[in-house]
Amino acid sequence: MEVQLIIKNLNVYNSYFKKFIQGDVVINDGKFLHIGSNYEERLTSKNIIDGNNKYMIPGLIDIHMHIESSMTIPSEFSKAAIKQGVTTVVADPHEIANVFGIEGIKEFIKSKEKLDIFYGIPSSVPSTCNDLETTGGEITVNEVEELLSYENIICLGEVMNFKDLIEDENSAINNIINISKDKKIPLEGHCPKIDGVDLSFYIYRGVDGDHTQQSVASLEEKIRNGMFIEMQHKSMTTENIKFLVENNLYEHFALATDDVMADKLTKGHLNELVKEAVKLGMTIENAIYVATYTPAKRMRLFDRGTIAPGKIADFILLDDIKKINIYEVYKNGEVVFNKYNGLKEEYFMKKSNFHKKFYNSIKFNQITKEHLLVKVPKNHNNNKVTCRTMNIMKNTTFTEEGEVSLDVVNNLLKWENSDCALIAVFERYGKNNNVAFGLVKGEIIKEGAVATTWAHDHHNVMVMGRNVEDMVLAVNKLIDFNGGYIVVKDNNVLAKLELPIGGIVSDEPIEVVGEKLGEVRSAMKELGYNHMNEIMSFSTLSLPVSPAIKITDKGLIDVKNCKVVSLFK
Repeated sequence: MEVQLIIKNLNVYNSYFKKFIQGDVVINDGKFLHIGSNYEERLTSKNIIDGNNKYMIPGLIDIHMHIESSMTIPSEFSKAAIKQGVTTVVADPHEIANVFGIEGIKEFIKSKEKLDIFYGIPSSVPSTCNDLETTGGEITVNEVEELLSYENIICLGEVMNFKDLIEDENSAINNIINISKDKKIPLEGHCPKIDGVDLSFYIYRGVDGDHTQQSVASLEEKIRNGMFIEMQHKSMTTENIKFLVENNLYEHFALATDDVMADKLTKGHLNELVKEAVKLGMTIENAIYVATYTPAKRMRLFDRGTIAPGKIADFILLDDIKKINIYEVYKNGEVVFNKYNGLKEEYFMKKSNFHKKFYNSIKFNQITKEHLLVKVPKNHNNNKVTCRTMNIMKNTTFTEEGEVSLDVVNNLLKWENSDCALIAVFERYGKNNNVAFGLVKGEIIKEGAVATTWAHDHHNVMVMGRNVEDMVLAVNKLIDFNGGYIVVKDNNVLAKLELPIGGIVSDEPIEVVGEKLGEVRSAMKELGYNHMNEIMSFSTLSLPVSPAIKITDKGLIDVKNCKVVSLFK
């Protein structure tokens, strides 16, 4: 029998024994046919390659990520990810859904790429409820029912509104969960700092996966209660990895990226987490296992994740197993990337096919200084007022509530000479013209202003600054180029990134997006922002499901109690 391809003399990763075995690999019709030896009399090929003792591992599988986090479109993401050995992803498109609703999801799904992109249905759009934030779109039971019919929908995306989930069995989120259960698909969670009976209720309702930031205590409790863990970079601490390794918990977790921004994506993706896992004490064999086999099993993708007969021939050839250096990437038995020749461009789209209606989505007029005047309610002292603050916790997206005493002059809050920055969120969908104010403390910008529409998850216009003039300029320039990121100092633009599709993604090449984002990141650092990921730190100040106090267009949000609280105490 003549077959598609034979690669000889390889060290082949076997997922079932978690070790490398020397042998040849026979591929036919895009699938593995035989691994080993003693086949020559029955199987031949016109395409025989000498593997030269390279290491063959399955293509990497990322089961919890957001394409929008890379600030690019599926076609550009596909090109960037495959270079890093990623051959399958499960994307939760809740960012584009927050802006455009189901139409945004459909626009993503229609894109057919060489990378296998499966999707989770955004379960929490808005992330909380309309009382706590204003979004451009909404996903209800009706939209979920429609999306469940799509072939490449394979899970329910992260369930964030835990309060309605555990307290009201007839809530919208529980109705969404119940119809998803009927399809017998995995139900993904988002449950940071949820424990005890709350966690039990969360799992009891059907949600049994979590990707949020973990500690040893949360890992132990969640896994003990049957939860599958998707370990992203910020959870990969020495203590956490040691706990997983010492307790042999490889069946209960996978590596996942969640968010990889454009400037980082050009340098690595899930492959970087594999390297980090090894660095922190995991063997390379086990690190490969939790980046290929366990994620495939979790998402019931039983046709991939291993090198075995009948499985899809997605694999990587490594020329250095210790450094995990990628030599070639194969998709369905065909070379799609070679480290010397680059991508096989014929497999990838040349330009965006996004409809023009997804551009120019900001329905919000430019502002003046008067829009940033913070008026103090008349029932407070005329000269002094105590205010809540959002205190940024270093190297995490969590915040803590604090307080500060500030002067009041003519009923206006005098904040500019304090150690706080002013933060404001403007509703930008043309629904209610809401604006909300907050005060931020911590290792943030010490001068100038930063503004974005990449403000999770509602993606309204958010600006933080140390003076009103720079904040006004930042917002107005942001509106001019239809959203993105901008950094301003002394009435000058230091850096900007245009994200014209929904204010959250760009159709420019990923290298261009990455370079501009890197400039934004550097500018934020120049202004004093000190964080392991200053972009995500700032962008999640508007995420009302991430502890402990955040801000939306409705006001300051007490995350645990899911309620709006006043800036003034």
